[in-house]
Amino acid sequence: MKRITAILLTLTVFILTLPGTAAALSEEEISAPSAILIDQSSGHVLFEKNADEQRACASVTKIMTLLLVMEALDGGRISMDDTVFTSEHASSMGGSDIWLEVGETMTVDEMLKATVIASANDAAVALAEHISGSESSFVEKMNERAKQLKMTKTVFKNCNGLDEDGHITCARDVAIMSRELLKHKEILPYTGTRISELRGGKTQLVNTNKLLVNYEGITGLKTGTTSKAGACISASAERNGLGLIAVVLGAPSGKQRFSDASALLDFGFANYKMITPALPEDLPTSIPVEKGMSDTVMIKAVSDESVLMNKGTKGKITSKTELPQSVEAPIYKGQQLGKIIFYSEGERLAETAVTADSEVERVSFTKIFTLLLKRLLCIE
Repeated sequence: MKRITAILLTLTVFILTLPGTAAALSEEEISAPSAILIDQSSGHVLFEKNADEQRACASVTKIMTLLLVMEALDGGRISMDDTVFTSEHASSMGGSDIWLEVGETMTVDEMLKATVIASANDAAVALAEHISGSESSFVEKMNERAKQLKMTKTVFKNCNGLDEDGHITCARDVAIMSRELLKHKEILPYTGTRISELRGGKTQLVNTNKLLVNYEGITGLKTGTTSKAGACISASAERNGLGLIAVVLGAPSGKQRFSDASALLDFGFANYKMITPALPEDLPTSIPVEKGMSDTVMIKAVSDESVLMNKGTKGKITSKTELPQSVEAPIYKGQQLGKIIFYSEGERLAETAVTADSEVERVSFTKIFTLLLKRLLCIE
């Protein structure tokens, strides 16, 4: 009996280590009461545990603050070299800070460093005031942006995440704003920095995200801890073109927060991959044209969009080409004439456009007469 049990155990371990058979992740394996894992490119949910439960999120709040800062930079409303003044209100923040004094100035770049790396509450408020004139006005913009992103469970009361009644969100909403922030690649040098400094080296900044030390492919994003929120994190990582975002809210300790985030990311990288579907081999090079100066138009399609695939998927990717039997002139180069839809095991993965690779003018008496005249002149 012991021999049979040992053989079965060995066989089970062997099966679990085969490619595409990574073990599923159960809710019990995540210590935090609320968590979610999404694919960064599509937003597709790969795992969730009470993801819509409203909770405090501490300094993970700063992801929305940083998003509005990056959008202000992109919109030209502020610049990295702008001088940011420290108000009495900003200076009065408690918790994590860089001890800004009233009247002290730093650039937007320096305030960003402090906000991202050291999770400085005072720097976050200073940036908010620089953009909107007051923290309260900035918080209004935070809530407006949350509504635009359809973060239905979120209400912001401040820009830094200090505990305040009614300041709530959920893991799904945090993942949404994290994904939006990561569209701004300029934030990555900040979120991926472990150690930096300010004030000519007098102030050391150490990133609160310990995954930067030991997790392969980690790119950010933001931690947060308060007595009300517990230990929280939105962790982003990328491997082999696959970007993932793991959100953990309310973990019992900082150590378990990082353990939960690592488990979520490990699960994602073990079970999913990004692939670029190949164009069908029987795709025609042209299609007939009606009422045109040419009988056919050359067409092209480019499959450059990577799609998320489960490594355990056994079926091949199939495609369906949708093209008209003919098109009517005039036709412009780049005009969409059809599409190719890619499937896996019956599930729609992606589609790519089929476009005209040349122009075809509509036939007219004047154009035919001109063409005939040119040919006659060439003969003579």
